[in-house]
Amino acid sequence: MIKYIALYRKPEDPEAFDEAYFAAHLPLVRNTPGLLKAEVAKVGRVFVPGFLGEHEPHLVAEMHFASEADMKAAFKSPEWQAAGANLTEIGGMELVAMFAAEVVEA
Repeated sequence: MIKYIALYRKPEDPEAFDEAYFAAHLPLVRNTPGLLKAEVAKVGRVFVPGFLGEHEPHLVAEMHFASEADMKAAFKSPEWQAAGANLTEIGGMELVAMFAAEVVEA
């Protein structure tokens, strides 16, 4: 299994961002073919301040795929492209670091 992880720093207006993210962006992500699971967590407490520099984390999103090939195929889908365009529209691309991580033990 492989996860695509998006770590969002806190936006200037967290309430407005959350409203757009959960109402518009996340439903688009959930329509991505090959996606097994999408999980979003809101950061409540930072135990190691300063690790991310001056930025405070806000959301952690994990999208699970069966394999790297499935994830790469999903990235080419119109549904994923629509989700990316929406993330740009709601200002999320300025807030996010994205990476893939292979699950080596569950």
